[in-house]
Amino acid sequence: MFQLTISDRALVSLAVFAAFSLPRANAASTGVDFQRQVRPILSDNCFLCHGPDPSTRMANLRLDTREGAMGMRKNGAPIVPGKPEESLAIKRIFAEKPAMRMPPVYSHRSLTPEQKDTLRRWIEQGAPWKEQWAFIAPVRPQLPAIKAKQWPRNPIDNFILAKLEAKGLEPAPEADRRTLIRRVALDLTGLPPAPAEVEAFLKDKSPQAYEKVVDRMLASPRYGEHRARYWLDAARYADTQGIHMDNYREMWPYRDWVINAFNRNLPFNQFTIEQIAGDLLPNATLEQKVASGFHRCNVTTDEGGSIPEEVAAMYAKDRADT
Repeated sequence: MFQLTISDRALVSLAVFAAFSLPRANAASTGVDFQRQVRPILSDNCFLCHGPDPSTRMANLRLDTREGAMGMRKNGAPIVPGKPEESLAIKRIFAEKPAMRMPPVYSHRSLTPEQKDTLRRWIEQGAPWKEQWAFIAPVRPQLPAIKAKQWPRNPIDNFILAKLEAKGLEPAPEADRRTLIRRVALDLTGLPPAPAEVEAFLKDKSPQAYEKVVDRMLASPRYGEHRARYWLDAARYADTQGIHMDNYREMWPYRDWVINAFNRNLPFNQFTIEQIAGDLLPNATLEQKVASGFHRCNVTTDEGGSIPEEVAAMYAKDRADT
């Protein structure tokens, strides 16, 4: 049996004390989260008739977009931020007459009192419509103001320098050339530079000396082998099943595909598509089918007593979590 040391016990005691002594937020007073609490209600009960599919859409009303849900119509807006009493959606949801109530009776759907209250509170709080982060297009921010305008060599440096200046700090001096080549080699290939590479870099006095080193290392097969490790770790790649007898499995073709994808600079959108659905692409190549091996990186089992449906659900959850 494992034993806690005195210091471990003290830490555990402090953690327990902190957990029970911290003030707890009142659930009723917290803001309603659109993505977690509101959109699922709308998706399950409203989108079939008022969603993205024009073939099933009724009354030319869309509740899956902010513009559609809050746009003015003949009798008012479905959602009026901050004013549930003026929101047509709330009026229809809470309507006494079945013929006026939404969702309609024939849909065989209905909202629970808790769901109705969630929608009402959300509108009361201003109906904040937060899109899922993955669908928000990135926007290039403005460069922050800095004092040492000669120091930055690229836009990212401006943000670093702004933080340093805000804290009254100055950038560290530039590393010597021997340190620079060692850093870039370890970053890009995971290996220290060969002595001959170091000497060649020290002797190269051209303005592009550093860039040439970077380009050479990006073109090295070691680059893909090193950088692929981070992706393979995130995908939970392994050469064994990871459970029971931990038997060997033939997963190395997927590993090699990831390495080659980095080495041939495969665009990230294609890198993602081929792993998620490479085998479903039109006229899929063998390489694209191998890429979908991503879905087999999870723990797998061939135990005789396992329940196929249960294991399939576990596999699906694992990939969704990944």
